[in-house]
Amino acid sequence: MSTAMDIHEVLQHLPHRYPFLLIDRVLEVVPNEKIVALKNVSMNEPFFPGHYPHHPVMPGVLVIEAMAQAAAILSFKTMGTLPSDDSVYYFVGIDNARFKRPVSPGDQLIFTVTIGMNRRGMWKFIGKAEVDGQVAAEAELICTLRTK
Repeated sequence: MSTAMDIHEVLQHLPHRYPFLLIDRVLEVVPNEKIVALKNVSMNEPFFPGHYPHHPVMPGVLVIEAMAQAAAILSFKTMGTLPSDDSVYYFVGIDNARFKRPVSPGDQLIFTVTIGMNRRGMWKFIGKAEVDGQVAAEAELICTLRTK
């Protein structure tokens, strides 16, 4: 089963809100397998005035964070549940992160995240961020869901 998600459904699956919500739409989600999500990068992003005013570039850590947010949606879709007020989905590790090209205002980031493994509540994902078919960043992400 493959489905797309608009921003309203994305907001149901993530606790993040402006200015830290980094997923605009999900193009495809296949539970237990993969998610394809997008972020439209605008000059109005709150980080651009300080990173770098003369040549705005989206911070790489935020590209990785956006991949983790896509991974969280995939986790919740796979588990068939939504986040609750007494749970937190933690980003606990990053392996093999690589940045291949800068992300600038006007770019559209496409994230493809697949499940590498899920054991005892620890999830490992393989993530890739692309702009116009070129890899901007890639990483292996480790996440876990915990109750407060």
